[in-house]
Amino acid sequence: MSGKHYKGPEVSCCIKYFIFGFNVIFWFLGIAFLGIGLWAWNEKGVLSNISSITDLGGFDPVWLFLVVGGVMFILGFAGCIGALRENTFLLKFFSVFLGIIFFLELTAGVLAFVFKDWIKDQLYFFINNNIRAYRDDIDLQNLIDFTQEYWQCCGAFGADDWNLNIYFNCTDSNASRERCGVPFSCCTKDPAEDVINTQCGYDARQKPEVDQQIVIYTKGCVPQFEKWLQDNLTIVAGIFIGIALLQIFGICLAQNLVSDIEAVRASWCLLPQEAQS
Repeated sequence: MSGKHYKGPEVSCCIKYFIFGFNVIFWFLGIAFLGIGLWAWNEKGVLSNISSITDLGGFDPVWLFLVVGGVMFILGFAGCIGALRENTFLLKFFSVFLGIIFFLELTAGVLAFVFKDWIKDQLYFFINNNIRAYRDDIDLQNLIDFTQEYWQCCGAFGADDWNLNIYFNCTDSNASRERCGVPFSCCTKDPAEDVINTQCGYDARQKPEVDQQIVIYTKGCVPQFEKWLQDNLTIVAGIFIGIALLQIFGICLAQNLVSDIEAVRASWCLLPQEAQS
């Protein structure tokens, strides 16, 4: 064996450290998202009373941070440690998990295109369900206000959807000062105003429809969202295609690294026999 050097397959350092570096970012982002979510729940007292998670009738935006953060943390951990330690189990888990996410995204996209009317009905139900819980959770309230301000809309299909909320409905039994009104986020904005008038929606729906259009947005958020999608279809499609290509690229790199690691380990088993020949 003296004077002879065995040269077998090697693990690509470029692929290894690219996967490691890329997933370190995802790992820390996942930790940050989870930290924000847990902090928000702690501020709302959810962590001290876990049963209160189910008390909210609508959607709790904190779930977005926890779910996205959890997925990013798991993917980042598996990819980062798997690449650094050349652990084929973690790398395969990373590839499979990323492949499942890609498949779910693809399935959701196809179903959304095929069952557009059903998706529209579900979106209508989702928004109205959250309108009912508008005052129950500050995070949900901020999310609805942001949506209505951004898309310049009010309610799911119109301002009258706010009749579903106990504070804004127009029933005679409603003693709230916000009766027959809408949240301030439904109000049309005056560029000259520097301070938001949070009472601008009071009694707005008691006015004739022509006068309402001057004070508040009368278009619903569902049709406004559809219009926004049509106007920005190229950008939205480009973002989704870019994400899909990144996922496919990540799966291919991980599988390539797994093949290199397995080839190197197989060569180690053959090394004594090769050295004897």
